[in-house]
Amino acid sequence: GDKAFAEFLTDEIKEERKIQKHKSLPKMSGGWELEVHGTEAKLLRKVAGEKITVTFNINNSIPPSVEEEEEETRGQQKPDEQEPDITSTPNFVVEVIKDDTKQTLVLDCHYPEDEVGQEGEDESDIFTIREVSFQPTGESDWKETNYTLNTDSLDWALYDHLMDFLADRGVDNTFADELIELSTALEHQEYIKFLEDLKSFVKCQ
Repeated sequence: GDKAFAEFLTDEIKEERKIQKHKSLPKMSGGWELEVHGTEAKLLRKVAGEKITVTFNINNSIPPSVEEEEEETRGQQKPDEQEPDITSTPNFVVEVIKDDTKQTLVLDCHYPEDEVGQEGEDESDIFTIREVSFQPTGESDWKETNYTLNTDSLDWALYDHLMDFLADRGVDNTFADELIELSTALEHQEYIKFLEDLKSFVKCQ
């Protein structure tokens, strides 16, 4: 059984390598530096007295409907049919740290499931801000006691200003598009690595 499993994994790795779009991770425009720790990625940028970091994790970043299709296509390869493009749309957290304050503004953003892939609506943003809070700078554990603003019930004018505030710091639709591409490439890379680890694990006697 293990031998068959290992052979299946070998074929699967070959297939995945074939459809892998990026051999190296795509670059983000706008001077972002990238740090990757396993499934977590962090983008950093400094702008006039501010440090902006965007953190996201590729785990559970593929929308469920795609995962089901993916299971089916990965399970039964029909050579004529084009596989649906698997896209990773992770939630991402933007932190804005001003040099002269002890507070960090934290904006929790996500891609609404129905928005992704809907072209043609130029006006709509492809990501939304879900929550906003202040956190003490430099502390890794966020305080549950700090007030967190949920944007569901927010005055739209204030929400627009928050979106503009992000756009001024380089977090706009272009950024969000590139983030999807980066995250998708990272997810695929990790998936292939996982299959390789699984193969070694299965073969290990």
